[in-house]
Amino acid sequence: MLKMYTLGHDFMPPGIHAGGLRYHGDSALVSQLYHEKLIEAVAVPQLETFQAGVLFARAEGIIPAPESNHAVAAVVAEALRCKETKEPKTLFFNLSGHGHFDMAAYDKYFAGELEDFAYPEEALKISMANLPKVG
Repeated sequence: MLKMYTLGHDFMPPGIHAGGLRYHGDSALVSQLYHEKLIEAVAVPQLETFQAGVLFARAEGIIPAPESNHAVAAVVAEALRCKETKEPKTLFFNLSGHGHFDMAAYDKYFAGELEDFAYPEEALKISMANLPKVG
């Protein structure tokens, strides 16, 4: 049975810049990989994503799209963890796009106009309560 993780059709994210990630669910393929424990889900705060994107741009000469910054931040954190524990590991991620169309978001980051936002737990519970019960 194919799984899909979602917050439902009535979930409305707040009007913040969330690095391009404001969709209410994961794709069926990503959901299935998560369900089978082949991948892990990691939440990265917005400011950390932009910090990682800037680090990547300075090191590689490619400005990643804000959406890609989430993956960059997770890989940087894992690489630092492996460096500390001396665990040999091959890490990879998908650079899904460049940030040339998102320079306004980078401007806001450098100007200190972006902030981390934790979605209220109560609002998540309300959205999840409205999901249909299946299977």
